[in-house]
Amino acid sequence: MKKLLISAVIVVAIAGIIFSLTRTEAPEEGLKIESFSSPEEFKEYLMKSSEFSSFYTLSYTARKAEVVVDSKSVGETQTIPERYSETNVQVKGIDEPDIVKTDGVNIYYSPYPWLRYFIYSEGKQYGGETMFIRAFPPTNLSKIAEISDSGNLLLHDNVLIVLSYDEINAYNVETQKKVWSADINGSYVDARLYEGKLYLVTRSGVNFVEPCPIRPLSVNGKAVEVACGRIYHPTIPVTVDTTYTVLKMDAKTGEVENSISFVGSSGHTVVYMSKNAIYVTFNTFADPAKLTYQFISENPDLVPEWVREKIEKLMDYDISSRAKQVEIMYILEQLRASMNEEERLKFENEWHNRWEKFTEEHSREIEKTHIAKFSLQLEAKGINSVPGRLLNQFSLDEYDGYLRVATTVGNENDLYVLDENLDVVGKIQGFGLDERIYSVRFDGDVGFIVTFRQTDPFFVLDLSNPENPEIVGELKISGFSSYLHRIDEKTVLGIGKEDGNVKISLFDISDLTNPVEKDRYVLQEYWSEVMSNHHAFLLDKEHGIFFLPAGQNGYVFSYEDGLEMVKAVKGDAVRAIYIDDYLYVIGPEEIKVYDENSWERVAELELSS
Repeated sequence: MKKLLISAVIVVAIAGIIFSLTRTEAPEEGLKIESFSSPEEFKEYLMKSSEFSSFYTLSYTARKAEVVVDSKSVGETQTIPERYSETNVQVKGIDEPDIVKTDGVNIYYSPYPWLRYFIYSEGKQYGGETMFIRAFPPTNLSKIAEISDSGNLLLHDNVLIVLSYDEINAYNVETQKKVWSADINGSYVDARLYEGKLYLVTRSGVNFVEPCPIRPLSVNGKAVEVACGRIYHPTIPVTVDTTYTVLKMDAKTGEVENSISFVGSSGHTVVYMSKNAIYVTFNTFADPAKLTYQFISENPDLVPEWVREKIEKLMDYDISSRAKQVEIMYILEQLRASMNEEERLKFENEWHNRWEKFTEEHSREIEKTHIAKFSLQLEAKGINSVPGRLLNQFSLDEYDGYLRVATTVGNENDLYVLDENLDVVGKIQGFGLDERIYSVRFDGDVGFIVTFRQTDPFFVLDLSNPENPEIVGELKISGFSSYLHRIDEKTVLGIGKEDGNVKISLFDISDLTNPVEKDRYVLQEYWSEVMSNHHAFLLDKEHGIFFLPAGQNGYVFSYEDGLEMVKAVKGDAVRAIYIDDYLYVIGPEEIKVYDENSWERVAELELSS
């Protein structure tokens, strides 16, 4: 048992504790993107990449969508409001999928977006449906139609698009008739809606026998084919187990206007879209065999000369990275076997401590994020990598032709500014030591980053000079913010946690060099969906309020004179929208409507009946 334990310690240490044997070498500077010329070239690239890429597919039988319409007509004469809310998105004007959409008259709601079967709750039966609800005026609040199809929603004119794991269905909102549908060969990743075009990102496993062309989806029964020449790859091998495809589609008809694919890893994927380009990211890690060899080379006194010579010779063999790593393990096991117990004890402790120091010093070489850029016409514009990993889509932001990227690297954090060619032109490295990024928000020439471990450093960044970004302000407070929202020029709102409860912070940034927590409010709730999904947040500037769900309830706060709770809504509350001066708080079982001038409840609707 002791021998096995010692061997395990060495194996774990060599593998770097956090690095997988299936990863390939991190990218180098000057990385470019090219398309495959043939299936043979694709296969050759796969051979050079990790031979241990893996993928799986999920399939299940979906129920045929059915429509139920009551006696009220969706298309009857309607009272038109002067204003209504839209989904809270990252880039104004580019819509993102969510479970609730409104056109100002009707609400479209998919309470269980990925549900394809029935569940039971308190004796009530629910299905994976999308509800059509007459919302305005509140006196007409009623459920007018229902389709047995669920997913995240996008709305363009009179077409409601329902996006689920492996299919897309689009309906005419007046008739509830399906106008187009698509089956995804793989899975849905994300989507955006901009100027009537649906930008869809999917992923599917690589077919190692016949890698291209690929058929990522079929629209109305007709397969969409992406030829080899439209499938791109980095110019050096990276881990490949997935093919990503970006499709530009007509939102009303489903017609695919263009498509492009690229190879990558099935790990953490982030999609960000500006009004100029689409960015899709994935992670890579350093080759563990080369990493171990580099570690031993930098610590020559750690092992005898014969060990270094064997490993150095091994690195020249034309075999896979994993085969090399297995051989390295064997060589080190030989070394361990030649030691007495005291020598082994010293070796294992030395290895562990030096490895920790080595990974800290080389953290920017070990884990990297690839960023692939495509124009809105779906032409490949480039690919590059930056050290570290992204938190989410807010870690990316394009402004004046520059892409700003915030990453966590080991036990610290970086900020990179990339030009139109994705070349790094400016950077800030090593802030928030022993912390990781919890939230990011860029806005024009400034940026805000929160890191956390024990305290909540709130960093203010001056990004006016892309070649010389600077941290100009810092504030340390208790707790952390997982979502940041800039309310106006002087105010940023943060939503996160403190001591296990939901915390709301109001930051005064009128002096960028001296940010101040103007006010704070701790809810007696353990979680808010806003912390992981910005779509759950609603801001109504006209009334100076914001809404957030927390726990099983909903809360409305005013912010102009500090944080003040103006309404607490008991019961499940997952979203809120406003239409004119009415706030609609939406939950799985009911909708409650409040007059924003008096905060009196003026209407409610049971959804589960």
